[in-house]
Amino acid sequence: MEHSLLVWLLPTLALVVGVAIGFLIARLVPNAAPNSTQRQLDDIQERFDSYQNEVVTHFNSTATLVKKMTQSYQEVQDHLADGANRLALDEQTRQRLLAALHADAAQPPRERLTPPRNQEPPRDYAPKAPNAPGMLDEHYGLKK
Repeated sequence: MEHSLLVWLLPTLALVVGVAIGFLIARLVPNAAPNSTQRQLDDIQERFDSYQNEVVTHFNSTATLVKKMTQSYQEVQDHLADGANRLALDEQTRQRLLAALHADAAQPPRERLTPPRNQEPPRDYAPKAPNAPGMLDEHYGLKK
């Protein structure tokens, strides 16, 4: 009887001591883990905010550069038109130069491409004749 009591008592006692030690460790150690996790979360949030600011700055500067490019293009167009007016020797040459200058701006819009009439989706297999062996046939591709 003592032997059977000892067989049950020792594992039970070890289990209780293990749970108590585990509980104490769990109460003392997690104080460091949330701080580390919080620091990582703050670091990721800071990097994300920085990235968002970079994206906004990039698109703002791109918009500014495109605006400058449009203004420069308009200035070039005006300069060419003024040069054509001042430097052309006769009215006919002046009209041809101005027409060529404004032809780029007055181009008709491109026509939209129409989709093909045959709306059959692409096949993921090779087509075959009705009574021909398919690609999975064991005699496919072999010469007789």
